[in-house]
Amino acid sequence: MRSIQRRLSLGLVGVLVVVGLALAQTSLWLADIGLRRYLEDSLRYEAESLLAAMVRGPQGIQLDDQRLVASYQRPFSGHYFRVDFDAQSWRSRSLWDRELLTPPTVGLQETLADGPHGQLLLVYRADFRRFGEQMKISVARDYSPVLRNIRQFRWIVLGVGGSALLLILFLQRLIVRRALQPLERTRQQIEQLQQGQRSVLDTEVPVELEPLVRQINHLLAHTEETLKRSRNALGNLGHALKTPLAVLVSLADRDELKDHPELRESLQQQLVSIEQRLGRELGRARLAGEALPGAHFNCDEELPGLFSTLAMIHGRGLELDWQATPGLRLPWDREDLLELLGNLLDNACKWARHKVRLSIEAGESEVLLLVDDDGPGVGAEQREDILSRGARLDEQVAGHGLGLGIVRDIVESWQGRLQLQDSPWDGLRVSVELPLGVSGPPRTRG
Repeated sequence: MRSIQRRLSLGLVGVLVVVGLALAQTSLWLADIGLRRYLEDSLRYEAESLLAAMVRGPQGIQLDDQRLVASYQRPFSGHYFRVDFDAQSWRSRSLWDRELLTPPTVGLQETLADGPHGQLLLVYRADFRRFGEQMKISVARDYSPVLRNIRQFRWIVLGVGGSALLLILFLQRLIVRRALQPLERTRQQIEQLQQGQRSVLDTEVPVELEPLVRQINHLLAHTEETLKRSRNALGNLGHALKTPLAVLVSLADRDELKDHPELRESLQQQLVSIEQRLGRELGRARLAGEALPGAHFNCDEELPGLFSTLAMIHGRGLELDWQATPGLRLPWDREDLLELLGNLLDNACKWARHKVRLSIEAGESEVLLLVDDDGPGVGAEQREDILSRGARLDEQVAGHGLGLGIVRDIVESWQGRLQLQDSPWDGLRVSVELPLGVSGPPRTRG
């Protein structure tokens, strides 16, 4: 969502800056053109006034000073004129010792002319015929104040535009955040699905999100139904094969095979191997799918029942204890964790003298499961041999019995690590490290 907001903000800034600068520049250009057209009419009127001030006197054509405006008499006033006729040239007193060049064309000049004291002059030329003479009258006005005002206006526009841009970005951010809230809620609900805190997404969402939520809920329902059918089929297959295997085992014990001890022993070994391999592969197949939504492991709800069952099975006064953060939920399948912990704790109870403890430590990137007992333990050289072969400990090593095949399959399916270590009670410690992966850290109920 942050990335979307950032892209929208950058896109909006780019568009507003380009459009704003274009509008500001166009507005200033139109304002400049409008002022020049307005001053053109004023300069034309001044040229006509100068023509009207031309009178015939005793010495020929003269310029009646009484008809001239005062600004033409004041030096560097910003109002200037020049009259050219019959090889003569008159210019206003306001020019003082500066010259005003006659423009090459009639009308308002596009280019500003240089004036006295650094002034920039807007010049207009008009040609007339009076008293039989062809006259060129050029009038000019200082345009520098207008340019200064335009520059000030440009800075004002930039300041107001920048402030407006910040305000628009702030409002846009609020609007986008408000518009994306339903999407953020949907993301949080999907995360809750991964944590097993819900089984479906809420359907009360904006119209734009309804197809997405509907498809996700349909996929969840289909996945859950498929996994249920698969697990039921595997369970039925396991139960269906147990009876034929039991019959074959009983047949292997019949008196008819007593005369063939080697054959009898070989047949029994093969049947036991088939039974173990079948259980192992069924367990591996059951791990093929992801955990069902809402079926994750809640320590507060599951562990008391598990330890109560263990206490009834191993009723010899064992001290059974477990430690976990209150409200801790582990983001893995409930059935798999019950089987994993059940195997580990059952083995620990078989070989413990007085006490067994389960510790669950949740970190930022992994969960550590520790099962300790005060039994006889397993030597370091035997641990390496057992784990390298992936065999069942109860069949390979005297002293400790574990359903290690299924335990290893579960741990490996979650990309975890299984280790056998020395317990602080001089027995065996089984350490299981499970990375949290994309589902995030385990949640606790607040």
